[in-house]
Amino acid sequence: MTEQTAPASPGPATPASGSALARVLAASMAGTTVEWYDFFLYGSAAALVFPKLFFPDSDPLVGTMLSFLTYALGFAARPLGGLVFGHFGDRIGRKRLLLVSLLMMGGGTLLIGCLPTYHTLGIGAAFLLVALRLIQGFAVGGEWSGAVLLVTEHAPAKRRGLWGSVPQSGVPAGNLIATAVLAVLASVLSDDAFLSWGWRIPFLLSAVLVALGYWVRQSVEDAPLFVAARQRAEQAAQRRAPVLEVLRRYPRQLLVCAAARFAENVVYYVITAFVLVYATTRLGLSKSLILDALLVANAVHVLALPAFGALSDRIGRRPVYLFGAVGTGVWAFVFFLLLDTRNVLAIGVAVVVGLIIHAAMYGPQAAFFAEQFDTTVRYTGTSIAAQVTAIVAGSVAPLIALALLRSFGTGYAVAGYVLAAAVISVVGVLLSTETRDRDLAAEDTPVPTLVP
Repeated sequence: MTEQTAPASPGPATPASGSALARVLAASMAGTTVEWYDFFLYGSAAALVFPKLFFPDSDPLVGTMLSFLTYALGFAARPLGGLVFGHFGDRIGRKRLLLVSLLMMGGGTLLIGCLPTYHTLGIGAAFLLVALRLIQGFAVGGEWSGAVLLVTEHAPAKRRGLWGSVPQSGVPAGNLIATAVLAVLASVLSDDAFLSWGWRIPFLLSAVLVALGYWVRQSVEDAPLFVAARQRAEQAAQRRAPVLEVLRRYPRQLLVCAAARFAENVVYYVITAFVLVYATTRLGLSKSLILDALLVANAVHVLALPAFGALSDRIGRRPVYLFGAVGTGVWAFVFFLLLDTRNVLAIGVAVVVGLIIHAAMYGPQAAFFAEQFDTTVRYTGTSIAAQVTAIVAGSVAPLIALALLRSFGTGYAVAGYVLAAAVISVVGVLLSTETRDRDLAAEDTPVPTLVP
């Protein structure tokens, strides 16, 4: 047997044409918007209606905590989804796995809208709710990395931060649609009607959005740099599973990404999920008021994400991300100070500015994470870092926030929790290197090929 080296890595990836890139952007954002509409709809329902529908015999705050526990279980399935989707996404392509994740997520959401409640099925209704939530979590675990890689691997290098932030905008866009639907229903239906049947409408509407997202996603193909990397890898006589390759070669990058994502995850779910409970139960405000504030904030967030993504193309990923992490730790205390005024304008400022600062982390995150890993393991690497962090950060954030509120009776305890998360992210980003100029088509090392 003689040892040869695989063909030389190609030079910088050839960017997609304008029309092709537009299709990729539309496909990535459409699918991400649909999937996060489904995911955040559950979070809003967990705060507003699920305690009464599935845990009616519990104390109101305990019922809310049980409801958020089912919400957290969706995150528990995300790392498994990330591993499975990452493995096959690195082996057979990004597009196919994104279509599967979209159908799984949409199907789970549609079935939640058809569920019997506790009054019909007893505790069995809660078990069915948990099962469908796990399906949602598994699907979302594979969605994020695939969606952002589909774009970053097609995008021109000097605009990778900007274009990579477009599917990121699908997250607040999905939340915006979910919040808008809930806000409209809350304003036109009585509380009894909304609790009886109105809550099902947003879940059933998911079927229309999924059909649209699937149609758009079918029109795109994987990036040429991924196709070339897969062909080189297939020439190797021995290929490790992507997860083993990531754990062996990229432990530092995994830790950097996980730490960077920590504060971003925590603060987002405090602002978009816990705030509903805090405003309605502790401050005695109407759910319509806080839903309207979230509606405006999510609209601003959609615009802020590409702005910070573009800024990271100009000055680098690290300084923009650090601004967001530091700003999050500081703003957390201002956030609860403004909420406690019970003033409509102050509450709006609290939520809007909070999500703008969050965008400084989430906007450049897609490009920053994609630049940490080689093409043949990029889906797996970004999925592991993102979804493991989702368990220890995002999934428990509303639960920890509720427990702190119950123990200390003040939002400043929750602000301290956000500050601690921000410190973790600051340390993680400081330990990273600037990746803005990395060529995604270049591999760290040549792949050895054994030829008989």
